[in-house]
Amino acid sequence: MSKTESNPIVFYDGVCGLCNHLVQFLLKRDTRDRFRFASLQSEFAGKVLTRHGVDPHDLDTVYVVRDYERSNESLLARSDAILYMLSQLGGAWRLTGIGRVMPRAFRDAVYRIVARNRYRVFGKHESCILPAPEHRAKFLDV
Repeated sequence: MSKTESNPIVFYDGVCGLCNHLVQFLLKRDTRDRFRFASLQSEFAGKVLTRHGVDPHDLDTVYVVRDYERSNESLLARSDAILYMLSQLGGAWRLTGIGRVMPRAFRDAVYRIVARNRYRVFGKHESCILPAPEHRAKFLDV
């Protein structure tokens, strides 16, 4: 990572089983130590999302903040966030970027179907799961 880049921050629903699987998937494959994480339920996520005009109580999507606290800070949501995360893993995962050729409206419609059913299919936890000790420094809200 160059000095002009910052670590992308993934905001995820901390009580969602699917979201927690996504975080574990990223932790396992993030060999370049790029990602940082915070649950959507955290005060930190609330402040950042509000700054971008997003309702921090809407837990139906995953977000990625690029270039946190820089003049070019941006927020990606839904399928754009997923495609960005996967492409940042490098290697063969970069090929997932080809998904951008599909219209965002279609990608986000599929995303919303999964999001609507995620608790029923993947479960819901009573509280946010704590990260393993070796990953705690990557979580900004612990």
